[in-house]
Amino acid sequence: MSDVQNNSMAIVAELKTLLGSPHVLDGAEAMAPYLTDWRKRFTGSALCVVKPATTEEVAAVMHLASEKGLCLVPQGGNTGLVGGSVPIGNGHEIILSLARLTNIREIDAVSDVMVIEAGATLMAAQDAAAKSDRLFPLSLASEGTATIGGAIGTNAGGTAVLAYGTMRDLVVGLEVVLADGRIWNGLGKLKKDNTGYDLKNLFIGSEGTLGIVTAAVVKLFPAPKSRATALCGLASVEDALKFFNCVKAEAGRELTTFELIPRLGIDLVLKHFSDTREPLFFKHQWYVLIEFSSLTEDGADPLAQRLILDAIDKAYLEDSVFAITLSQRDEFWRLREYMPDAQTREGASIKHDISVSIDAIPAFIDTVVKELIALLPDIRPFVFGHIGDGNLHFNMQGPEGADGKAFLKQADAVHEIVYRHIAAFKGSISAEHGIGQVKRERLAQTKDAVALDVMRTIKKALDPDGRLNPGKVL
Repeated sequence: MSDVQNNSMAIVAELKTLLGSPHVLDGAEAMAPYLTDWRKRFTGSALCVVKPATTEEVAAVMHLASEKGLCLVPQGGNTGLVGGSVPIGNGHEIILSLARLTNIREIDAVSDVMVIEAGATLMAAQDAAAKSDRLFPLSLASEGTATIGGAIGTNAGGTAVLAYGTMRDLVVGLEVVLADGRIWNGLGKLKKDNTGYDLKNLFIGSEGTLGIVTAAVVKLFPAPKSRATALCGLASVEDALKFFNCVKAEAGRELTTFELIPRLGIDLVLKHFSDTREPLFFKHQWYVLIEFSSLTEDGADPLAQRLILDAIDKAYLEDSVFAITLSQRDEFWRLREYMPDAQTREGASIKHDISVSIDAIPAFIDTVVKELIALLPDIRPFVFGHIGDGNLHFNMQGPEGADGKAFLKQADAVHEIVYRHIAAFKGSISAEHGIGQVKRERLAQTKDAVALDVMRTIKKALDPDGRLNPGKVL
């Protein structure tokens, strides 16, 4: 047995002594679920997977890794889309799973905050808030497995950004284990604390490259007493933007969701999921899933009906249907939430998570789609997203029945067109999925040079040996 193998076995033995043998996985079969990302694009290798149960145990693992010259890859629900939560495969990485840090330490309904550990799922946070008649508003299709720590690491958005903001807007304080093993306790509940640099914002969106978030103080809101949900058919994205501006001006924060859906999205969801049905009598080029929330029992419905009828009168909408029951609301949401899986079942697609200014959305879609169709006439544009915050999932579906591998060979040409126009429109190459491994090189090509230099300086200051989530972001 080589010295390297002996050393590896010794390190694993130390970790088992530190955490308990059941909480250190080192066999190939046991580690397999942690080594491949959700989209199955990246598979790495690791020395082992560790599952600490406390912040102090995370710090102890960090100390040991530093002493042995090893790197740490923090992992929550492993639902990320850019390969940020799996090792790059140099054999010197420990996957640090936060799956056992799930405690809800406190719910303060007076201050409207919750102190929650990083391994808790978004759904667990939502359920805990609901028991105190509060709302934790971050909602994703993967909320049953996506974790608080993962959402912080990627600054997740979701479907309610329009009213409540991204994860960055929802975090009041953090607890973080630094690269040298020190624990920064920033779990204050203060809404006002003007005492120097706002350290928490360094770690939000850093994808575990600056420190390991173990707990957070997150904002809660009064639970809505009524909701109104409708699905609307439109002729164009321009009409969707007119509709949005009209509704936003009167509804304000009571407008909580405004999701743009293409006809192709409806078609593929109906094709691949039997628990869905055609939402409107006639087919439309575009759809908007819109939802209003109110703090009064009967406030949402009258507002929604008045604003949608007004939009029909102004010819912004061609048709609409309201959800009368909770099951109908669920039907509408399934049409939106099934779209990523429907794309996968349909075959190969080339995906982009991008953002542009809201006013530029129609021109951006029109300009880029025309150029892509000129390049690949049989391509099927599949653009959907959160029109109220400028975040588009600008995806291109391969031709029906086409060879997926052959289609994906066109990815570089498609990316070149999309990213060139993002730069021209002063947009972002990543709106809510992060950088990870997928966009690391693209970030270096597109980010402002001064901004990149500042980012590298911060990385060097907080992680001088590059032990935290190597190969990601920078």
